[in-house]
Amino acid sequence: MANTASKTRPKHLQLTAIRLPIPGIVSILHRVSGAGLFLCLPLLLWLFAASLGSPETFDTFSAVVGHPLVKLLLLGLMWAYLHHFCAGIRFLLLDMHQGLELAAARKSSVAVLVVSLTLTVILGVKLW
Repeated sequence: MANTASKTRPKHLQLTAIRLPIPGIVSILHRVSGAGLFLCLPLLLWLFAASLGSPETFDTFSAVVGHPLVKLLLLGLMWAYLHHFCAGIRFLLLDMHQGLELAAARKSSVAVLVVSLTLTVILGVKLW
């Protein structure tokens, strides 16, 4: 019994030619944002401790956070948190069998992208 499906499969995948649907992109961004938040956790904890420690450490905190590259990094981390949060709510709803249909899944994934980017812009403008 020969398996014809295995004969037509490519030997290697050309990752640049694969087009993911929006729910797939949201899923990958959810994982990437979670990994980024985890890897930047020591920096965030240090910044938090410096902001609450003493007047000298607060001055250090102010100097570090005042740098434009650090502001850009913190803006990216804010997007990562907001995206991870919104996508996590979407995945919880999917786990409860809400919005499993294709059209609803696409709409919810677009909503995650729009809400997370909108909140990032609003909060970024207020905090910049």
